[in-house]
Amino acid sequence: MGEQMAAKPPRVDDRRPIMALLERLGRRWTLRILWELRDGALTSRALRVAAGDISPTVLQARVNELREARIIELGAAGYQLTAMGGELLDAFAPLYRFADRWAFALQETDGPLAES
Repeated sequence: MGEQMAAKPPRVDDRRPIMALLERLGRRWTLRILWELRDGALTSRALRVAAGDISPTVLQARVNELREARIIELGAAGYQLTAMGGELLDAFAPLYRFADRWAFALQETDGPLAES
């Protein structure tokens, strides 16, 4: 019968998975929290210090959202990336490299484009 089609992924929050993920990642402080956990677990207090000016209320809200999404978890040493969270950060590596090239390209063209 030929190749079987891959199963269609389930919808998340009644949206395609990519759209639901990008919405969650686009919330203020979410990417910063993930970035700060890249090297290992941090307690809530250490995470707040590492993330900068994030309020305790916002930090807890974002941590809860990321835990619900199974991207981070609370372990013995504090909050840490889950296996899926680590996979997500690995997926960002090409974007990180692109951003560096983009920054150099902007610099070579006399800085960022002027706003209209």
